[in-house]
Amino acid sequence: MQPADWTPSSLWPILPRMLTHIKLALLAFLVLFSVAALRPSPAPPSGPQYTDDGQLKVPENYREWVYLSTGFDMSYNPAMRMGHDMFDNVFVDPDSYKSFLETGTWPDKTMLVLEVRGAESKGSINKAGSYQGTEVMGLEVHVRDSARFSGKWAFFGFDNVKTAKMVPVEANCYKCHSEHAAVDTTFVQFYPTLLPLAKSKGTLSSSYVKENASPAK
Repeated sequence: MQPADWTPSSLWPILPRMLTHIKLALLAFLVLFSVAALRPSPAPPSGPQYTDDGQLKVPENYREWVYLSTGFDMSYNPAMRMGHDMFDNVFVDPDSYKSFLETGTWPDKTMLVLEVRGAESKGSINKAGSYQGTEVMGLEVHVRDSARFSGKWAFFGFDNVKTAKMVPVEANCYKCHSEHAAVDTTFVQFYPTLLPLAKSKGTLSSSYVKENASPAK
């Protein structure tokens, strides 16, 4: 039942105020929505990240890092034959790259990623040569963390997993890098834009300099 004195005209003074409140509420919602949309996404954590039991977490965004070089069918063991062709792509985290440009060597917490992809030759309009396949066939991370590793650097191999244990120091890769790497146990000699910089900064290792010295005439 409606009061006897109720008429539609009695709402007229109220409607404008109701519409104003609705408009203000919509405006506030739009402002909050816009601010949330413009807020930048949190940056991925910098430096190596580990699990509680010391495993390294794979750097998911490494393909957004600085690209250093690509090798094709490279092997440091003359007896090693894969039976198929491979590309090796190397990336480094941006902060360490900037530091290297300034100093000619790597700072602590550097991460270098070696990504392995198979070589393809038949596809699309290609008639000669090889290009990289879409499947990542291997992933290795070389980490400098002097507080965690006695030798400052450590290797981690990822095989379709998100975390990996440190490669034991008895592995041949440690000895090979220690004896032949151009800068601080890293193969800068294969990074064409960084090798000249290391030479100019005087940061080449003595073993690399000796190994590549021209024979006396």
